[in-house]
Amino acid sequence: MNYEFRPITVDDVRAIVSWHYDPPYDFYDMGSEPEDLALFTNPTNWDGKYAVFGADDERVGFFSFEFSDGTLEIGLGMCPHLTGRGNGRSFVEAGLAFARKEYDPEEFSLAVATFNDRAISVYEKVGFERVEVFVQETNGGEYEFLELRRDA
Repeated sequence: MNYEFRPITVDDVRAIVSWHYDPPYDFYDMGSEPEDLALFTNPTNWDGKYAVFGADDERVGFFSFEFSDGTLEIGLGMCPHLTGRGNGRSFVEAGLAFARKEYDPEEFSLAVATFNDRAISVYEKVGFERVEVFVQETNGGEYEFLELRRDA
C-alpha cells in the first residue's frame, strides 16, 4: 500500500480521537488517558505529527516524531479496522522511510505496552531490538512498556 503523510489537522485529530479498539487494545483509545488526549488535541503540540492516508484518500493512521540528540522517538497508531490484518509492517516501514527523509536521524526509538505482542512482532520484523522494560503511569494505573530501538 502507498501511504501519504500530511501534517495533522483539526479534522484528523477529531477522527483519530473517535477511534475505538477492541479489547485489550482499547488501552490505546485516546479517551483512555485524559492527559494524553489533552496533549494530542492541543494544536501547539502538533509539530511533528502527521496523519497518514492510503488508497482513496482514506485516513489510515498517524505518526508522531520527536527528535533529540540524533534519536527520533516515534509514536504511531493505525485505524482500528486495519489492525490485525497484516498491514502493520508496510505501515511502519513507510513511517520510517518518511522519517529518514524529514529528520535524518541516527537512530529510531519507540515504546509499546508489553502486552501488545502483535505490535512488538511488527517492530522486530522491521529491525527494532528490545532495550528495556519500564513502568509508566497512564490510563489510571501503572503499566509495563517495552522500549525498542534500531539504527536509522
